Amino acid sequence: MQLYQSQSLKIYNSLSGKKETFKPINEGHIGMYVCGPTVYSNVHLGNVRTFMSFDMIFRYLKHLGYKVRYVRNITDAGHLENDADVGEDKITKKARLEQIEPMEVVQRYTVDFHNILNTFNFLPPSIEPTATGHIIEQIELIKNIIDNGFAYVVNGSVYFDVHKFNETNKYGKLSKRKLDDLIHNTRTLDGQSDKKNPQDFALWKKAEPQHIMRWPSPWSDGFPGWHLECTAMSTKYLGEQFDIHGGGMDLKFPHHECEIAQNEAALGKSPVNYWMHANMLELNGQRMSKSTGNTVNPHELLSGDNKFFSKAYAPSVIRFFIAQSSYRSVLDLTDDGLLASEKGFNRLMEAMNLLGGVQASKVSSLDIESWKQKCYDAMNDDFNSPILIAHLFEAAKYINQLKEGSETLTSEDLNILKDTLNTFVFDVLGLENNASNNSGTDKLSGAVDVLIKLRQEARANKDFALSDKIRDELAEVGIQLKDGKDGTTFSIQ
Repeated sequence: MQLYQSQSLKIYNSLSGKKETFKPINEGHIGMYVCGPTVYSNVHLGNVRTFMSFDMIFRYLKHLGYKVRYVRNITDAGHLENDADVGEDKITKKARLEQIEPMEVVQRYTVDFHNILNTFNFLPPSIEPTATGHIIEQIELIKNIIDNGFAYVVNGSVYFDVHKFNETNKYGKLSKRKLDDLIHNTRTLDGQSDKKNPQDFALWKKAEPQHIMRWPSPWSDGFPGWHLECTAMSTKYLGEQFDIHGGGMDLKFPHHECEIAQNEAALGKSPVNYWMHANMLELNGQRMSKSTGNTVNPHELLSGDNKFFSKAYAPSVIRFFIAQSSYRSVLDLTDDGLLASEKGFNRLMEAMNLLGGVQASKVSSLDIESWKQKCYDAMNDDFNSPILIAHLFEAAKYINQLKEGSETLTSEDLNILKDTLNTFVFDVLGLENNASNNSGTDKLSGAVDVLIKLRQEARANKDFALSDKIRDELAEVGIQLKDGKDGTTFSIQ
């Protein structure tokens, strides 16, 4: 008997706006698609939060015994600036600015994406398809939509006819937007576009002469629309209807809304049973934004080389911090929050290390089975990782009491406690036991702080030779000092 047969899992479905008991289309099997990155720059920390949430979900579904086919795509063409239907392809623009081939851009940032996810201990998806690898499937999908009367061709480009679709279907059902409201809030295009209506979106765009990335099609040499890619790849690998589609909250409209419309127009079926959306990551209470400078990337957070945080943080500490908030909640990334999470993470790891030395007794004074089910109940309630972590801290308290001898456990219950903790801490939350490494990092930080103080004293005494010597010799062993208006900080290179 598989675990999923004894556990009742509820998932918040963005389509219905409520938690629903999860029932897969095929018993014991789950098809899950998550929108992956557009690889034109280093992966955004907010995207890492989204992918981390679905990594945890993937891990838990696998733990329950489901055979999960997890598909997460790579968008390497067709995603225009500002998620629009006009303008420059994000990858092409980067290639033009750096005077390299678009596929060099794709390769560079795909490698960076994988390196970051490996650093955070992600499981790889079952399939990681690329948009450029599925041009034929996208062209065939467009043909179906045209044949069914829901798209039109103008000057070599193909557009989805939202108004025509809305006559027989409901456009806006996921985002809860009404087409009349969208029309009212949209400026007229004054002949600046080939579209019949501003709400229509591109399925295929004719490439301008300067557009590098282009493919032949029945309509023109061009490239596919961004929304179309995910429809083509999800249905190819998961079927015309599948269980779970995930992504960031920012993709709900228009991207996911357009995916639903494309599927229904081409195949006559609603593609997904459970739509899941991870919420936004903020930095110090404000939206992350490159234009305002309120942003930090994963590399900077891991190295400590940034202006927002007092130190470098280990990947598992960051992962633990993210798991302490529901995936559906807005999460505010702050230095105080990470410092608190680091202390909590270390406390949990210290308890895990203590557990190996706990002796069994002939009697149990703790109801371990009840505690174990609480852990499952938390995850079964829409993957409620904050409540799960609260139960894990209960266990850490138990372990200290067991070590002190104020509580007792039979050998059988002790094994259940060990197995359950290992399952949820390492297998489901994906944490790694580097508590000892963290304490070593803290000692290194203390030692460098002493050297920084000595350097400050040397500078105050105008002993610039000693000051420079401390800085240069630290740099030689990979520790970079950075002088700022608020003092000197360091990062490990």
